Amino acid sequence: MIPFLNVGAGTLELEAELQAAMTRVLHSGQYIGGPEVTEFENRFAEYCDAKFAVGVGNGLEALRFALLAMDVGPGDEVIVPSHTYIATWLAVSQTGATPVPVEPAPGLFNIDPAQIEAAITDKTKVIIPVHLYGQPADMGPITEVARKHGLKVLEDAAQAQGARYKGQRIGAHGDVVAWSFYPGKNLGALGDGGGITTNDAKLAEKIRMLGNYGSREKYNHELPGGNSRLDPLQAAVLSVKLGVLDEWNERRKTIAVAYSDALSDLPFSLPAVPNFADPVWHLYVIRTEQRQALADHLLAAGVQTVTHYPRACFEQPAYQEFSDQASRFPEASKIAAEVLSLPISPHQSEEATDHIVKSVRSFFGKGSKS
Repeated sequence: MIPFLNVGAGTLELEAELQAAMTRVLHSGQYIGGPEVTEFENRFAEYCDAKFAVGVGNGLEALRFALLAMDVGPGDEVIVPSHTYIATWLAVSQTGATPVPVEPAPGLFNIDPAQIEAAITDKTKVIIPVHLYGQPADMGPITEVARKHGLKVLEDAAQAQGARYKGQRIGAHGDVVAWSFYPGKNLGALGDGGGITTNDAKLAEKIRMLGNYGSREKYNHELPGGNSRLDPLQAAVLSVKLGVLDEWNERRKTIAVAYSDALSDLPFSLPAVPNFADPVWHLYVIRTEQRQALADHLLAAGVQTVTHYPRACFEQPAYQEFSDQASRFPEASKIAAEVLSLPISPHQSEEATDHIVKSVRSFFGKGSKS
């Protein structure tokens, strides 16, 4: 069986370095905050071409704290993609604000900048573009419309560590960028973790306070904050993995190119790459009306696939208030019914990739592409 993602393979590849990093934390006696967290934050900020990075407990809280730092709350509206992982919407809901969905750009998975302005009202506070599947959203026109209307931009880059927009790394195009370091991400910890990057010193400080009981100094609480801090053990792990992130992203790109070259003549949609984007291929997502049949065929051939995501956020029970509005978002519903993710991992062998290609082609009655 070829797994969809073998997270353990990356751990084994870096086993000696990871063990040394974890032993260093063990011996330090510093298990909350400290030099390991500071070092990772500094290195990650530099990697992202940002001035500041702040670690938090997970990606959802990175989004939520960023919104709270932007003073988003009850009565406000936040523009979100109609097609995304539900965490983007949940972060908005957890502030008491209302998510306002906008459809993807034609032929793509990310939010359509051309449709954002029509969704803006006098209640709108923030726009959240998502760099979905490791593919950068079109940040230029998004930030332009935001500035025109006096809005903040919060990038959800949970799947896009290392991606570039017009040659510049994702990390500071908007006001704040939220990251997840969930183990399956391109830059993943050995447990949960998250963070933000920004060029705004005040927002960085406020987000750090929100994750530390609303406090800058012990027993002085300026904000009604929470407890959400990046663990030093995970920070040490992430520092190790940051050193190989570009190399691992290149391995993903090699697989993506192989898929696109070998499957381009088949009757389904391959992921498109706009000329402004340099993706990191967190996922390789195709679209086909024969999704379940293809997935069953691949599983029988020993290939695991995953659907990201089988139901649009507005179709989830958590968002029943949108149940009568699904017709407003036909593209997101269609995407949810058609997407299928093929295995792609920096540790996937060339032989495995070849087998996946042959298995996909055989479903359509095709041999090797000439």
